[in-house]
Amino acid sequence: MKKLALHWKIIIGMILGIIFGFLMNTIDGGKLFTTHWIAPFGKIFINLLKLIAVPLILASLIKGVSDLKDISKIKKMGLRTIGIYITTTLVAIVIGLSIVNIAKPGTGMPKDTIEKIKMKYENDAGVVDKLNKANATKDAGPLQPLVDIFPSNIFQSFADASMLQVIFFALFVGICLLLIGEKKAKPMVDFFDSLNEVIMKMVDLIMLFAPYAVFALMANVIIAFDDTEILLKLLYYALCVVGGLFLMVCFYLLLVSIYAKKSPLWFLKQISPAQLLAFSTSSSAATLPVTMERVEEHIGVDKEVSGFVLPVGATVNMDGTSLYQGIAAVFIMQVIWPEGLTFTNQIVIILTALLASIGSAAVPSAGMVMLVIVLESIGFPAELLPIGLALIFAVDRPLDMCRTVVNVTGDATVSMLVAKSLDKLHEPHPKEWDDNYEDVK
Repeated sequence: MKKLALHWKIIIGMILGIIFGFLMNTIDGGKLFTTHWIAPFGKIFINLLKLIAVPLILASLIKGVSDLKDISKIKKMGLRTIGIYITTTLVAIVIGLSIVNIAKPGTGMPKDTIEKIKMKYENDAGVVDKLNKANATKDAGPLQPLVDIFPSNIFQSFADASMLQVIFFALFVGICLLLIGEKKAKPMVDFFDSLNEVIMKMVDLIMLFAPYAVFALMANVIIAFDDTEILLKLLYYALCVVGGLFLMVCFYLLLVSIYAKKSPLWFLKQISPAQLLAFSTSSSAATLPVTMERVEEHIGVDKEVSGFVLPVGATVNMDGTSLYQGIAAVFIMQVIWPEGLTFTNQIVIILTALLASIGSAAVPSAGMVMLVIVLESIGFPAELLPIGLALIFAVDRPLDMCRTVVNVTGDATVSMLVAKSLDKLHEPHPKEWDDNYEDVK
């Protein structure tokens, strides 16, 4: 197993976890055993990744900005990053709407299936929670996302893992380090440079546990599925989402090949551990430390680029989520509100999904929260919203896993494109957890 590449170890852990989950579903007490004795190891792994996410962003971004030596470069990098993110998000939404309008997965769904789904999920705690969160987001006001960027207590921002606030603070500190002069800034720059190296070594050590954690995470996901009949009824809709996500990955690979001049297969091989973790955790934020490690050490993007582009992407770039929102919104209308399927409404969906993707938190199932806002923007009847969410709730988790993979792949792709445009893409130099082990053992 020692010579086996990390991504193969993770894939093996994933497959064994799926098999174990199905096996536990057939054994009395199997679900309880998995919940109490297997799932906690997956939670520990996610907690470790979240533990290092904030200090990694802080250290890498402060060091990266201070290394630029020129404030105008920050503006150039920021504008290119946001511009590319908006472009890829628009492409994702258009792909999603094209597929759902051509395939029409919601047309002709049997009424008894709709009733069964409605009865099972309409009052489900998860559906109610998503509606409540969407209402809270909507009531906060149009400029609340802008207000939320500026923290009043940075330590609270650290504790809450408020990525945009941490990014703002890191940029602010980095710019101030430039303004006080190199001599005075050097001690602090050296500290954050050293902290960044320590955190990246933590990533290497945590990833040794990844195959076992993925086993636990996948086993826990499988035992949650208890109604295969409903899942099969929603298979056509799910295939539309997965097909759209696949086309989006193909679009990324095209950009990597044409603009970055890199082999798409090589790119997938380097980023695959981050993709597999994204699939297992359904969280861009939890995967962020691994994404940064793969992009910097295995793809060759400079830290000053990855330290800015990837944290911003984990918060505002939700291509997979945006694509899903387009398909899900039209699917729900095809089933229970076909009169709302107008060209104007679909244009509104494009614009609202674009804005919603920026406000989407990098946590599991945030896409469903923003979907409510997308539906309300086109005048979807409020009384039908619980039924609409119930229609897709049964398959949301597996689709959330898939769209998180696309979100993470998009972040890595954009970091390559920005690095290439700034001449910051170089030959990769991977590091191993035991590089200095012989010196200290």
